[in-house]
Amino acid sequence: MAEFLLSVSALEGNARVLRRVADASGAKVLIALKAFATTSALHYLRPYADGACASGLYEAQLAAEYLGGYIAVYSPAYTQDDLSHLLDFAHHIDFNSLPQWMRFRDLCLQHPRTLNGELQFGLRVNPCHSTGHTPLYDPCAPGSRLGVPLCDLHDADLTGITGLHLHTLCEQYTDDLISTIAALEKQAAPLLASSAIRYLNIGGGHWITKADYNRTALEELITRLQQRYNLQVFLEPGEAWCIHSGVLRAHVLDIFESLGHHHAILDVSVSAHMPDVLEMPYRPRIFCLVPPGVSNAMREQQPAVCLPGEHYAAAGANNELPYTYCLGAPTCLAGDVLGDFSFPRPLDIGDAIILDDMAQYTIVKTTHFNGVAHPSIALLLPDGSVRVVRSFSYHDFVDRLG
Repeated sequence: MAEFLLSVSALEGNARVLRRVADASGAKVLIALKAFATTSALHYLRPYADGACASGLYEAQLAAEYLGGYIAVYSPAYTQDDLSHLLDFAHHIDFNSLPQWMRFRDLCLQHPRTLNGELQFGLRVNPCHSTGHTPLYDPCAPGSRLGVPLCDLHDADLTGITGLHLHTLCEQYTDDLISTIAALEKQAAPLLASSAIRYLNIGGGHWITKADYNRTALEELITRLQQRYNLQVFLEPGEAWCIHSGVLRAHVLDIFESLGHHHAILDVSVSAHMPDVLEMPYRPRIFCLVPPGVSNAMREQQPAVCLPGEHYAAAGANNELPYTYCLGAPTCLAGDVLGDFSFPRPLDIGDAIILDDMAQYTIVKTTHFNGVAHPSIALLLPDGSVRVVRSFSYHDFVDRLG
């Protein structure tokens, strides 16, 4: 059966890096649950995080139950019922538009937790400064619904607003953040410097735990912002907490040739279990398990999570290695394919195929589309043992359908 396998050691390694950045800069570092919310794994991240950021009531409730600490919430829109619940336990709530803030301002400002200083409110802003390369993930694209354009704040009544929130990056480095902050300061330095603004949330999308990320530059930027404007900076990375910490272990169900193309059908679906491969889109790194006695087929690269005693061969591009297959899913969607990958040996029915770096934006997005069996979720513990924390059945599929 297919399985998401998460390495506790790798998760803790990422967490230590983020904790060092927070301690060196004075920032508060939160876990973005929209990217990674596997509750059994959050236990291992909790000692390193200041709290979590949530995209609405359910994620906020999960944060309160499994993480504790500071809970920051942002949603493009709130219902009054959800907001009323959030007011009872969140620590800052950011609004997406001025009209929604004005609609709920009295409710928010009259709450006892606001009056005693436990709860603050902010606005997500749009610096109108695009740095990304994928329009689907660009909150600064023309006509974006995410955030208030900074030019709309100049004459606005911001009574009760004590924070600003921007999130413009996606898998990006410090240069893009620095240019974004420059755009923010150019348009809103007086607002940042006002006594009313007490926090700045610079969002996520920062590849802080990548080996080539310039963490010193990030720490210096945060330190400067806090000192210049006398405010608290929040970071809310998602992917950075779990990058290079998880794989999806799949298996070959069928192999056949059709009109000159060799196909291998796996027991996982791209659409249902790793949709960013289609949405971003991107090409994941793939490995095959090398049986004993043929380890000479190995290449230098290895997946992020390796089970003790196993050896792997990295797949190559189309026709790069002797045996090429189009890796596809067992669904009716014609485009539910990973693409063409080549291997150093022929694939066989039952072979294990390792899809690398499948912790972030996978488990949180999975569906039961087509009734394909859902991969289980397991933890690779530091002692090398594996603990399955969740298995899925026919009843999980049925229960979601009402």
